[in-house]
Amino acid sequence: MQNKVVDIAENDILTKYPKVLDILLLDQTTKQNIFWATNNYHYLGDSYQFTSSITTESVTGSNGKVIMPRVLKNKILQKTRVKEMAEVYTPSWVCNEQINSIDNAWFNKKDVFNKQIILNNGSVIWKTNEKKIKFPKRKTWKKYVNNVRLEVACGEAPYLTSRYDTTTGEYIPVNNRIGFLDRKLRIISENIKTKKPWLKYVELAYKSIYGYEYHGDSLLLARESLLYTFIDNYIEKFNSEPKLQDIQKIAYIISWNIWQMDGLKCVVPESCITNIKEELDLFENATDSLIECKGCKLNDNRLHNGVFCTTMDWTVNTEGQQIKFIDLIQQKGGR
Repeated sequence: MQNKVVDIAENDILTKYPKVLDILLLDQTTKQNIFWATNNYHYLGDSYQFTSSITTESVTGSNGKVIMPRVLKNKILQKTRVKEMAEVYTPSWVCNEQINSIDNAWFNKKDVFNKQIILNNGSVIWKTNEKKIKFPKRKTWKKYVNNVRLEVACGEAPYLTSRYDTTTGEYIPVNNRIGFLDRKLRIISENIKTKKPWLKYVELAYKSIYGYEYHGDSLLLARESLLYTFIDNYIEKFNSEPKLQDIQKIAYIISWNIWQMDGLKCVVPESCITNIKEELDLFENATDSLIECKGCKLNDNRLHNGVFCTTMDWTVNTEGQQIKFIDLIQQKGGR
């Protein structure tokens, strides 16, 4: 029953899961839709300009093939995005090696989830540990599930979930996935047998992973991939699809935790403004002067006049508490 399609069709989401696409397109900071933040689609018309919102209509119907993973885009467009947007994707084996390093420190043990293997031709694969994961003293599987992880400039979010290799387009089966979220879901499935508690801890897992991305198309791909990771794991565990209300709940969490942001400024992309101030000289002749955003001028994230992005702190209560991402950085003493 598992869906092994890499390119998730927005038409399918619209048809199979009512209201879910609307949730995935929502920007919780502005309460409007996420926007394209790229000129790659401008030739398609007014609805595809840099500042245009990504709407259900613009990505479904006859337009249902507009958004697709980077590996499926034509080579010219791939090179354009690398050159103009510094858009570079990391092979899954590199993601795996880096995440393994984090887990090595957390477990104080190597190769807990898998072991990397270098083949004779130089390519790298990994062999999954099929035994139930054991936890060190004073650390539990619940603590691992709640451990917070953030992927910066996440693109299609390969560090959070590895449904497919973003550089080859190869689909990765559930039991061989290596992302932060993938590992949490594996732990839950190993320790929970029935649906209600499984859903409870899966919800906590989704509340513990975060990511932000500048470009609207990549952001939507990341959100879709995270949503289908839930569906894939549910099917793998219970051999049936989850209820619509559960899919909608996970989509809602994703819409808060994976958001659109200029990572250098911590604001909604291109939301900083330059004000025009009218001044009079000695002869009362009016002249205009431009007042640049102080944050942009001084390279100080605290002084931007743009819209600071909001995410959700789910540790306060089940409903969560909204918090500006810039405040999280300042709490850590950063700028």
